[in-house]
Amino acid sequence: MRLGPKIIAAVAILLAGLGSWLTASVAAGIIEERSGRAVNIALIEAGHEWADVYTDGLQVHIGGMAPTEARRFNALHIAGKMVDATRIVDGTTVQPSKPIAPPRYSIEILRNDEGVTLIGLVPDSLDRPTMVNEIMALAQGAEVTDLLQNAHYPAPPGWEPAVHHGMNALARLPRSKISISSGKVDITAIAASREEKAQMEQALEGLLRRRSNLPIEVSYRITAPRPVITPFTLRFLIDGKGPHFDACSVDTTRDRERIQAAAEAAGMKGTADCTLGLGVPTTEWANAVIMGIEALAEIGGGSVTFSDADVTLVAQETTPQAAFDRVVGELESNLPEVFSLHSVKPEPVVVDGTGEGNGPPEFIVTRSPEGQVQLRGRLNNDMVRDMVESYAKARFGIGSVYTAARLDEDLPKEWPVRVLAGLQALSELESGSAVVQEEFIALRGKSGNAEAQAEIARLLAQKLGEGQNYSLDIEYDVKLDPIAALPKPSECIAEVNGLQSETKITFEPGSADISGGGIEVVNGIAEVLKACREVEMEIEIAGYTDSQGREQMNLELSQGRAEAVLEALTARRVLTSSITAQGYGEADPIADNETEEGREANRRIEFRLLTAEATGTEIDTATGDDATDGEGTAADAAVTEADTSKLDATTGAAEAQTSSTESAEGGEESQ
Repeated sequence: MRLGPKIIAAVAILLAGLGSWLTASVAAGIIEERSGRAVNIALIEAGHEWADVYTDGLQVHIGGMAPTEARRFNALHIAGKMVDATRIVDGTTVQPSKPIAPPRYSIEILRNDEGVTLIGLVPDSLDRPTMVNEIMALAQGAEVTDLLQNAHYPAPPGWEPAVHHGMNALARLPRSKISISSGKVDITAIAASREEKAQMEQALEGLLRRRSNLPIEVSYRITAPRPVITPFTLRFLIDGKGPHFDACSVDTTRDRERIQAAAEAAGMKGTADCTLGLGVPTTEWANAVIMGIEALAEIGGGSVTFSDADVTLVAQETTPQAAFDRVVGELESNLPEVFSLHSVKPEPVVVDGTGEGNGPPEFIVTRSPEGQVQLRGRLNNDMVRDMVESYAKARFGIGSVYTAARLDEDLPKEWPVRVLAGLQALSELESGSAVVQEEFIALRGKSGNAEAQAEIARLLAQKLGEGQNYSLDIEYDVKLDPIAALPKPSECIAEVNGLQSETKITFEPGSADISGGGIEVVNGIAEVLKACREVEMEIEIAGYTDSQGREQMNLELSQGRAEAVLEALTARRVLTSSITAQGYGEADPIADNETEEGREANRRIEFRLLTAEATGTEIDTATGDDATDGEGTAADAAVTEADTSKLDATTGAAEAQTSSTESAEGGEESQ
């Protein structure tokens, strides 16, 4: 059976189509495989291991999660180089970005004698103007540089207590670096002496005790570099007062103990006030000093003075010559080589004190407690008299010097040097006299500096040189000490009391705005607190209302008024870092709320002292109870005058209160 031409043609066409389809399928598979492989290899070589590649016909699908948008774009760009971009199907995603972490807030406060610098990042909520004003007040005119930056993020927990504590510490540390961060305060400070270091540590410990409940971590490190003593001086005497030191400088604690033991062996009672310092001329210092003390004890009296490596032994005029020669010879042989000994057995000293007697020539300068200085006695010539008078006026004041010295050309050439040394020594005292002779200088008087005698001994040793004989009789008067003479915290509060007993702080009715007469009272209180700037004390401004109106409203009003007084003091450049404001509403009335006079008395502002003077422990002046220490024992504290002056509600003596009240307005609006 023969097939027709039409059937043959149809079969041929069918076979040709099938062949074409098979050929196209094979070709498409090859293209699909090669395209996918090429794109995948290119992405891996470019470091895009995160990308998944698969093909669907001629389309190349790219999926996966790119770490960043830039990496995703780069992967698509590379794939577009390997195949036509129209064949690429983008199925990639990008990892979600992490939320931006809040900034780390911190403040570095650097304070020295030149000023205060603030560096760091702080939240917008920090009241920078108030903080800077407080720092300017405590800097006392020094420059305050504010380099802080703000960030619009909320303050983290513990930030505000840390800032408050750091500011309180700054007020007590004139040379310090204070690092403040959330819940943490790190303090580094330098003290001028060991005594100041102890005072600073006591003040910081007091702050910690008072704020032990705050969620902050506080660490502090205070160093007290030893002073450089020049000349390095020690002077030991055995005279009518018994064995004692006029000046004592040592370089180690061990040497201080050795010198103390040698002085006790020579008959001294009590403890030597030896200054630990730098500048010792040799490591043999203590050995030489002990030899000098033993030699002086052996001859029975006089003085031995060490000024760096110069040693001067001055015996009493009654010392037997043989004993003097023997002791001096032994001491000269035994002293270390670096030391040079000068020995003096003086003639009997007669101090006339008038400059006109029959004894040796004298120059006398006297300084009265009122500051008047009189120059009497003898001077070499007109030029020396003009020089001495000019020097005295420079030291004591132009209008304070009266000169009545006469001329004597027979005086020795060294006379002007001795006179000027006597003037300089007397200028270290508040009052007293200096008598200058050719072989002797006598200085006596009063000073408010406990170290005056040691400092004058160093000065005379430096100015007069070796082999000099002089006597010092310096009385320390605590009333003249500028530090000891600072007012007590209770005295400062008592002065505030006096202002408020005369005129009361008043407010606008129903508000916390200080009104007319109250502004003058605040001005006066600001001046008192500025005068007490150096006094360590914690003060609370307590606000009270009468019992009219809602209790919560009265509480809020009293708080607002206490804060208004605090803000007013800050605006007047009063250092308020140790002052807090607290409202008590209608609590603790001091008079009967049933009468208008009583309500007027109950509307008041009180200044309370929270610091005990004797020990620095916190004390609540409302109750007089001492704060307990860390072991739960009551700390001894003196009850301050502010406590004793606090009014008992039963007495009605409202004028004794540290308070101010406003005019009676009546009702809730009158609060």
